[in-house]
Amino acid sequence: MKVLQAIVHDYVQTREPVGSRTIAERHGFDVSSATIRNDMAALEEVGLIHQPHTSAGRVPTDRGYRTFVDSISQVKPLSTAEKRAIETWLEGAADLDDVVMRASRLLAQLTKQVAVVQYPIRRRSAVRHIELVPISAHHTFLIVIADSGAVEQRNLDVSLTDEQATDISSRLNAVFVNRAAHEISEDALGDVAPAERGPLGAIVAVLKDIMTDEAEERIVMAGTANLARTDIDFAHTITPVLEALEEQVVLLRLFAELTGDLAITIGSENNDEGLSETSVVTSSYGSSGTARLGIVGPTRMDYPVAMVSVRAVARYLTRILGS
Repeated sequence: MKVLQAIVHDYVQTREPVGSRTIAERHGFDVSSATIRNDMAALEEVGLIHQPHTSAGRVPTDRGYRTFVDSISQVKPLSTAEKRAIETWLEGAADLDDVVMRASRLLAQLTKQVAVVQYPIRRRSAVRHIELVPISAHHTFLIVIADSGAVEQRNLDVSLTDEQATDISSRLNAVFVNRAAHEISEDALGDVAPAERGPLGAIVAVLKDIMTDEAEERIVMAGTANLARTDIDFAHTITPVLEALEEQVVLLRLFAELTGDLAITIGSENNDEGLSETSVVTSSYGSSGTARLGIVGPTRMDYPVAMVSVRAVARYLTRILGS
């Protein structure tokens, strides 16, 4: 395992096949190069490394990277300065769109890979606050804040006084806060005066529409140019990877298949052919943990850095959206 870890580390850093002599010199193994060669032969026999050409060096296979990743029990945490920089950068966001964009740019910068951030899935989130604001004699603003941090405003053809708007806002909040889209209906309000049925019915219908809106089933990407820096890591061209990234449904489908706080798929583990030479490192975020963010890059990536960066940005994003 130590020899495999050394091969992965050196190959990620140098992009050059790693030989037994190099391992002995760089990593201070108290054994001969011959012993290391025997270990490398054993690793090759079980498919964890392979020889790309006639040189004496070896490189990890997808199975080798997987074994390496599964062996990581602890990663070096971000420094205090890095944590503070992440928090400051994300807290400076003006709204949900801004914070998602900032998170993607930050993740791309930290990992030097393509960053992908999925918007919070509103149809799975719940209402945090409702506010009605009369803006004219015949129009009222409906403002809805979801627990994902999303804020929506709709202009309603509803006539309300300031007093009526305050009263109805309080009633709506008392009934619908912490409720998801499928729990929102006019019947939940109980007995309603005949004069209020029209306005309340219109307001509740728009509220339900907002919370079931699937427009947030989308992603934001940053750092696509980083692929150009690593194009040598792909067998032919980076075109299949770019095409897969452009098809947002591919990434959304992949994200939907992943579970847990941190998930990593490597090379052939990715079902889409365009991602078959990439690794995807993702983490869930948000109060309900239904949205994900992560990075996409060549299998030859710094996995410990990717893991700690993805997890850190996810945790800070969860904290900011929940505040």
